[in-house]
Amino acid sequence: MSINKPQHARLLFIDEKIRSSSYPNAASLSKEYEVSGRTITRDIEYMRDSLGAPIEYDKVKKGFYYSEANFFLPAIDIKESDFFAICITEKALKQYENTPLYDKLSSVFSKLKEHLPDSIRINTTWIDTKYTFMHESFTHIDPAIWETISNSLRLKKQLNISHRKAESAEAQSRIVEPYHIVNYRGEWYLIAMCRKRNEVVRFGMSRIKEATILKTPYEIPEDFEFNSFIGPSFGIMTEDHEHNVKIKFGPKIAPYVTERHWHNDQIITEEKDGSVILSFNTNSLFEVKRWILSWGAGAEALSPKELVDFIREDVREMSGV
Repeated sequence: MSINKPQHARLLFIDEKIRSSSYPNAASLSKEYEVSGRTITRDIEYMRDSLGAPIEYDKVKKGFYYSEANFFLPAIDIKESDFFAICITEKALKQYENTPLYDKLSSVFSKLKEHLPDSIRINTTWIDTKYTFMHESFTHIDPAIWETISNSLRLKKQLNISHRKAESAEAQSRIVEPYHIVNYRGEWYLIAMCRKRNEVVRFGMSRIKEATILKTPYEIPEDFEFNSFIGPSFGIMTEDHEHNVKIKFGPKIAPYVTERHWHNDQIITEEKDGSVILSFNTNSLFEVKRWILSWGAGAEALSPKELVDFIREDVREMSGV
């Protein structure tokens, strides 16, 4: 059932009256809006059945009321160009389809499109064939574990998890206090205070095999801020101290390097031979090393010496020397 403009305005009127806690009924609403009682009754049924409005009738006060105070009637007024942007965003969200978050967001987008005014109803099927988002590999997360972790963060209740480190075959039990959830390159990470280590650490959520909410409440420190926690990292991993990194890229690779933003602290210096030197401060040499190796012979680590040695050792092992 599609909604037309006159009905949409009428629904907004009914919603306003019910929300005012005046307990309106079909007779009072029809009289004030100057329509038939049958029209109001159909509108009430539509709001209940199609819009999910929790409308109940109070027999004592002889009027309608919302049984859920936080319900809001869909009322959208956007331009067609805005709606187009929404549709593109919906496609981009497919990178999160490894979590229950994707199903919920897809449902929200469907409701948005369903309840838009007729003036911006457009055929969006062509978007599927004209726009594509290619995503990196991603991990799979148990929906039940995702929900448990999300509820723990929302309710601020301690969590008992069974987590396996990437390099370990066995999982370990930890009591944690969730602070933040972050997505990085297809993996979701839980940032939490680990009571066993008494420090804030990160846990790959795909490697959490069990999760149970405990009764013990906790508070997230007021001074905790994710960007401060991650610092000048070059990815999700961090180390205890910072390094000044310098990487030289040959002339063939230089255009790809200069056209992108790689780090908030980056400085790019162009050399006479067409090569460039990328410099930045970071607290994560491990991920910088992997990134440099991905460029092959086109990239050369100049500093710090620790990074240069890491790469030389990896190359030596790969060559079998």
